[in-house]
Amino acid sequence: MSLTSVSSHHPYSPAYVAGGLVFVSGALSIDPEGIAVEGRTEALDAAIDRMTDRLAVVGGKLSDVVKLTYFVTDLSLREEANRQFERLFAEPRPARTFVEVSALPYGATVEIDAVATATAPH
Repeated sequence: MSLTSVSSHHPYSPAYVAGGLVFVSGALSIDPEGIAVEGRTEALDAAIDRMTDRLAVVGGKLSDVVKLTYFVTDLSLREEANRQFERLFAEPRPARTFVEVSALPYGATVEIDAVATATAPH
């Protein structure tokens, strides 16, 4: 399973550059084989890893991110997400939205999408 390419199962761009920005499609808390990652912090980190993989498809990196949206199946993940945010991003940190949803694909517990600046030629 490729998590960074367009397929019949995922007919959208993993990341799309427009207007000097990169729009990163939602990245789930799954491992590279598409299996949901267990554990709270581990799931948050897996979703960030998948999002960073997608961002890299267009030459972006985590430090280019200006906005993230977290979709979680358990709102109590907020504190762990705050610690992750502090660990991953220097101040001023990107903007963030944190939303609880009833379910996510593949049994994932976290999905993260992002907006980043496009710093490299694409």
